[in-house]
Amino acid sequence: MRADARDNRERVLRTAKAVFTEYGADASLNKIAQRAGVGAGTLYRHFPTLQALLVAIISEDVEALCAEGRDLLTDPSPDEALRTWLRAVAVHATAMRGLVATQMAGQPAQETGEGLAACHEAIRTTGAALLTRAQRAGTAPGEADIDDLLKLVNAAAWASEQTPGDEHLLDRLLTLITGNLRRPG
Repeated sequence: MRADARDNRERVLRTAKAVFTEYGADASLNKIAQRAGVGAGTLYRHFPTLQALLVAIISEDVEALCAEGRDLLTDPSPDEALRTWLRAVAVHATAMRGLVATQMAGQPAQETGEGLAACHEAIRTTGAALLTRAQRAGTAPGEADIDDLLKLVNAAAWASEQTPGDEHLLDRLLTLITGNLRRPG
């Protein structure tokens, strides 16, 4: 890649993150191109879809989130490890005013692209390993499902974004979600 093309790409990524943080799902790709000082064609040449742009922005964050989850697999308390990681997932989901949560709330469809699906699968695989460990330790019910759990965490993240004046809402919602994971007795 030529130096000017590489500079344009990096400027678009920085600008996109700022615009997504400001506007979330209401951000427009044309607004990003305009703020970055590049033409729409330049933006679309580097990132043909919103999902491609989003993947370029969040892929490092997803890898860090999954690395944290893998590290937590050695935590002495499987249920505490799962809770800690789910909170990190919720914080990740609130990135860019909920744009990440809205794009990854469900199983990504074929049309959203392989990159976003790969991010989703990495998070899902990491979460499944942590949940399975808690289930084997007897601290989470066997019928608990990682896909359902991730949907609940995304919903809690979204709800906390809708109530910015309540800085403790996310933690309260996560306590309700993870508290119900524990087996009675």
